[in-house]
Amino acid sequence: MELPHPPELRKPARQYDNDWLTVAAMLTIFFFHCARFFNFEDWHVKNNQLDQGMTLFVAIVAQWVMPLFFILSGISSFYSLESRTTVRYIGNRFRRLVIPLTFGTFIMLIPVQVWIERVSHGQFDGSFIEFYPHYFEGLYAFGGNFAWMGLHLWYLEMLFIFTLLTFPLFVLLKKERIQERVSRTAGFFARKGALFLFGIPLFLMESLVNLQPEGVGIRAFGGWSPLSYLVFFVTGFLLALDSRYSGTMEKSRFIALALGLLTTGVMFFFPVNTAPLGDFVSYSLTVFCRSFNSWFWLGAVLGFGSRYFNFNNEILKYAREAVLPFYILHQTVIVTIGFYMIEWEMGIMAKYLMLSALSFVVIIAIYDLLIRRFTALRFIFGMKVKNWRIT
Repeated sequence: MELPHPPELRKPARQYDNDWLTVAAMLTIFFFHCARFFNFEDWHVKNNQLDQGMTLFVAIVAQWVMPLFFILSGISSFYSLESRTTVRYIGNRFRRLVIPLTFGTFIMLIPVQVWIERVSHGQFDGSFIEFYPHYFEGLYAFGGNFAWMGLHLWYLEMLFIFTLLTFPLFVLLKKERIQERVSRTAGFFARKGALFLFGIPLFLMESLVNLQPEGVGIRAFGGWSPLSYLVFFVTGFLLALDSRYSGTMEKSRFIALALGLLTTGVMFFFPVNTAPLGDFVSYSLTVFCRSFNSWFWLGAVLGFGSRYFNFNNEILKYAREAVLPFYILHQTVIVTIGFYMIEWEMGIMAKYLMLSALSFVVIIAIYDLLIRRFTALRFIFGMKVKNWRIT
């Protein structure tokens, strides 16, 4: 089965603001994970001194950074489907997501992190070589070591699952008979303030998944439920269906930013109640603020991106290709360097800057000197490879 395209598939004009935002999101998650070394929540490895400021930074960024990844992935899916047959669309996602996930989870990147976690938490005493056979004993998060979700690579795993789940819906939305309805919907959301109604599906989903906090409501993946990420992913695709959405985002960017700041203040200065069976008013206010706060921040980021970053240059060309390998490498490098920095006698901010700088340099060196230059490594890290047929 193929999408209803003309005889020759036509690749749409590239939206460079989405590329810039993807790069910005990657840098944000990089600094976010560097801060995880210092915040009060448990992580794979922790500094010998923790900090409340880093804890606040992590909490605020968690509200929108992974949702932004899924929004941008939904937008990317639209353009990918526009220029590929259905077989190539799925094949491209498999190559870019499943192959790096498999390599990282089974061979090198994730086993290293689990080893460091076990050593730093006093649960193992030995070298990585000695630990590796034990990596496959039991499931991580269930008393074992094998990281079935790929630790930070869970994003690749979840995105591929979403690709398979939403594929029929996305194909339907791109059919000609649906386009008139899509256009009418976009016209409605072009009205002043209507775009913020996109927060309602997220609010409803959050209210639902909280009923099973250890099941579909689990927040171990970047602070949100997997089903909430599915809402973000589909929303991204919907936003790409009509160019009027980006124009509306631009016009609403300052309002979205103000509302994001306002709801952030509400969330951090008033009691939070996430228990569905507790105080209904307090619970509803908490879920409402959390859901719409995320959407306000996303609206601001997308609006400012559309207004100021829809251009191309040599920096973007390099960064766009480096984003996926950078993501795959970043947390393993941060955790490894952080492990050897634990006892360094430095102030929190100085150590944070040192960890960030060292990790960034190591990641870029690995990418530039090795990954991008060798075909086998390009393939393993999900990059384009010459003469690869499914593109």
